[in-house]
Amino acid sequence: MNEINNTAIALIAGATGLTGSVLLNLLLEDNRYTKVIALSRKPGEIQHPKLEWILTDGKDLLSHSEQLTCDHVFCCLGTTIRKAGSQAAFEAIDLTYPVELGKICKANGASHYLLVTAIGADKDSSIFYNRIKGRCEAAVCQLNFPLTTIFRPSILDGDRKEFRLGEKLGLILGKLLAPFMLGKFKKYRPTSVERLAQDMISQAWRSGEKLIILEG
Repeated sequence: MNEINNTAIALIAGATGLTGSVLLNLLLEDNRYTKVIALSRKPGEIQHPKLEWILTDGKDLLSHSEQLTCDHVFCCLGTTIRKAGSQAAFEAIDLTYPVELGKICKANGASHYLLVTAIGADKDSSIFYNRIKGRCEAAVCQLNFPLTTIFRPSILDGDRKEFRLGEKLGLILGKLLAPFMLGKFKKYRPTSVERLAQDMISQAWRSGEKLIILEG
C-alpha cells in the first residue's frame, strides 16, 4: 500500500493486552506509521491523532471490513481457557479470530502479517493450548501474505493488569532458572514484553524471506 514512501498503516488486534498495549505505544511513536487502527473488546485509555479504535469481540469482524485496511497486521490476541470459559471460547479467540482478521486484511491489501503465538506451538501437539496455537500458525501461513512473521515467546515478563497465579509462579521460576538456560534451552527464558514489541516493529519493515519464525 504505502510502503513505497516508507510509511504505512498499522493494525493491531489485542491492543489493550499485555503485549498489545506496549506495542500500541511504540506504533504511535513511530513516524513511519501514519495511522494506527487498534482493535479491542473494551475502550482503550489512549487517545492520539493517528489512532482509531474499533471495538469488537471478534465475532463481528466482517461488519468492520471496510475499516480494516492496513499494510501491517499485528495480532496479539491471546487468552487462557480459564478466562475464556471453555475450550471452544479459547479456540475462537486464539484461532478463529486471528485467521478471520487475516483474511479480511489480506483482501484489503495488507502485505505483512505479524502473529504472536507461544513457545511450543505445534498443530499436532497432544496439549490443547499448543495445538490451537500451532493450528493458528498453519492457518495464517495458508493465507499467503507476501510476508508472514511468527513470534513464539516464552512466558511473558511484563506489567500485566490481571493476576494469573500460574503465570506468576512460572515467571518467578523462569527468572531463577534463566542463567542456566543455555544453548537450545535459551528460548525458554522469560520473554520481555518490551523486547517482543520492539522486535515486532523491527521485523515489520523487513524484506526477504516470505516466512520467519522467531522463538523466545
